[in-house]
Parts: sequence; C-alpha cells; structure tokens
Amino acid sequence: MVKSVLRGLAAAALAVLSLTVSTPVHAAETLSLSEAITGLPVAVESREGYDRDAFKHWNTGANPSDGCNTRAEVLISEAVEPPTVGPKCRLTGGRWWSYYDQVWVTSAYGLDIDHVGPLAEAWDSGASEWSAQRREEYTNDLGAATSLVAVTARSNRSKSDHDPADWLPPAAEVHCRYIAEWLGTKLRWTLAADEREVAALRTVAAGCPDQSGAYELAA
Repeated sequence: MVKSVLRGLAAAALAVLSLTVSTPVHAAETLSLSEAITGLPVAVESREGYDRDAFKHWNTGANPSDGCNTRAEVLISEAVEPPTVGPKCRLTGGRWWSYYDQVWVTSAYGLDIDHVGPLAEAWDSGASEWSAQRREEYTNDLGAATSLVAVTARSNRSKSDHDPADWLPPAAEVHCRYIAEWLGTKLRWTLAADEREVAALRTVAAGCPDQSGAYELAA
C-alpha cells in the first residue's frame, strides 16, 4: 500500500533518478501508475492570488560560473545533437526531439522549456503556501530529469496551465510517459490533485499496464 508521499519522481523508462532537495527522503520504491495515483493528496484547488512572477525564473542553474541559466542547461542536457555553446552561453546548432508532438527541432529558439507541472497548477495545488525560495527551486528544478522538458513552443502553449483532465500531448503514444512524469512532479513536490484530475489520471493509467516509476516514499 502506498504511504503518504513526501517526494517522488516518475521515470518514463523505469530509471531511478536522483533527488537534490533538502527534505530527507528514503529508498526508492517502484510503483505502477495506479499505485502512484493512490499516493496523491486529493484537495480542492484554488488559483486565488496567483501571480506568475511569484515563481522566479530562469535562475543561474546548477553551475552559476558557466553563464548558462536553467533554460540553457535543460537545452544542453536534452539535445540529441549537442549545440555549440558560445560566449554568455549562446547556443547555436544542435538538434532536439520534442516528444509531446514527435517533432525534430534544429534551433533552440524554436523550443520552450515546459514545466511538466505548470506554475499556475502548482500554485493551485499547494505552492501558494510555499516560500519564495521554494517556488524558485520548483521553477528551476534540475534535480529530476522529468521536471523540465524542452518541447516545441506550439505544444507547450497549447498545454498552457492545463492538467491532464484538459490536456494531453498531441502524440497519443506518449500519454503513459507524460502522466508518469506528471505524477513524478506532483509527488516530488508534495502537490495535491483535485478529483477531476485524479479521474483523468486513472483513465490514462488504465491503458498503461506496463508503465511504472521509481518514487522516493516517506517512511
């Protein structure tokens, strides 16, 4: 049985990814999507008081001395063909695969960095109670490979701030991966889900019997 969850992350390929958060965590446990959904806190969401500026981004990233901010670090990390990194972390060349819509992209300018858990959704789900520092950490989360993803601007903007009840990637074959990553973000940051969101997650999970993820569970 899934216990209450402090932090978790879902890996699309069943990989156990490291966490770099200050709250103590325990050994990873592999769970099915249905088991992970059971671990979500369920609560009514509220957008009252939301301001995107409450989430500072992009910051100096994991290595402040290299001149690359979080956006650039995600682009460098996810490039299938690495870009050339010039002065002030200017990226030229490179090639990326936008998994949401199964499109190759050959310019960093054609990509958005999507927060798998949108900032407004995070606010609705518990981040409204966080400190400014914790919101900044969420916004620039490089500690889990599934928190931030480089995708086409078109797909990211069609997603906007929607949860899986209202939006899934255009490519149906990646829906299992996407909700695994969505669950990973929610559990990693102890964010709640509303009943409609949980119902949508269960509907998708029912078609993903082979998808699971590694989650850090509280004792």
